[in-house]
Amino acid sequence: MTAYDVIVVGGGPAGLGFARALANSGLRLAVVERSLRAALADPADDGREIALTHHSVATLRKLGAWDALHADEIAPLRAAHVFNGGSPFALSFDTGGSKAGAGPLGTMVPNHAIRRALFAATEGQDGLDLMTGVGVTGARANRAGATVTLDDGRVLTARLLVAADSRFSAIRDQLGIAARINRIGKSMMVCRVMHEADHDGIATEWFDHGQTIAMLPLSGPRSSAVLTLPCAEIDRLAALDADALGAELTRRFSGRLGAMRVLDRAHVYPLATTWSHHFAADGAALIGDAAVGMHPVTAHGFNLGLAGATRLADLIAAAAAKRRDIASPLLLRRYETAHRLQCRPLYDATAMIVGLYTAESPAARAARHVTLRAAARLPFLRQSVSRLLMQS
Repeated sequence: MTAYDVIVVGGGPAGLGFARALANSGLRLAVVERSLRAALADPADDGREIALTHHSVATLRKLGAWDALHADEIAPLRAAHVFNGGSPFALSFDTGGSKAGAGPLGTMVPNHAIRRALFAATEGQDGLDLMTGVGVTGARANRAGATVTLDDGRVLTARLLVAADSRFSAIRDQLGIAARINRIGKSMMVCRVMHEADHDGIATEWFDHGQTIAMLPLSGPRSSAVLTLPCAEIDRLAALDADALGAELTRRFSGRLGAMRVLDRAHVYPLATTWSHHFAADGAALIGDAAVGMHPVTAHGFNLGLAGATRLADLIAAAAAKRRDIASPLLLRRYETAHRLQCRPLYDATAMIVGLYTAESPAARAARHVTLRAAARLPFLRQSVSRLLMQS
């Protein structure tokens, strides 16, 4: 039996970000991850692009991960346009008129590049044992501490257990924390494309009739195409060859960026959202998607996950510095309350957007048009959303 101060289950961005944020705390940490070490050091490209807020970029810099990214992996997100159906009208979000600054709205970085950079920043960290290629068969926690049993027979103990093992968290289930899981019945296909027209650093979200399609700007004349459709239809499109898929995406985007050429294989992700009823329990806490699994339509899940992970780490580091209990009910309650207050408005707003903009009744289509037009006449609303995107 090996004793630690904190055990983290899950070596994704939230888990590694949390561990890295405790680098100078003097605590002994264990991160348990089922994937092999080589897969963490050089993750496979999963096709996903992350729209990082300014706050997330600052956090990655503080964690020492930002400098591990390659220059061609970073692209500015200057603005975002939202379209509805066949209307040429677009609701726009940018930094114009906002006191937050005149720079880009955010920054686009591939998910696998962020994972690689966080691993590079964390590897060899003093006081951290990174256990890879091993799963968890049992976990329990209470006010006396936590115990984790690994599938190789090892038993770990700690003062605090942190679950960072995805929106379908097995650790959350073993802790007895319920969650509302909504399997949407649609899938998201992502692939990188090259196109004829310049995207000007503008992301486009188009809620068309029967589909949702987004184009996220990358470096050069490239974008990440994100198409959402019923699962069977997405599977059919993902099986097309590159030429046929490029033609299909060009058609579905109505040629707004000219002809598109697919650059790599398509990746498919069935959509589901998760809201955990609690983000903490006696001797345990949930971070990342284990706490909140956002719908990707607002591109904010990663940012919220990183913010929650570092928030919890900061509370723990402060308690350790004062020789206080790092798993006290008061500390965990402070984390849960603050993170729920940050996540709930965005989670609910996202659910409302998805419901409104994917409904296909004539009334819903009319409501979408009216909503976009009304929002366009309220500059303070657009500026508030822009500030939220930049700062969260």
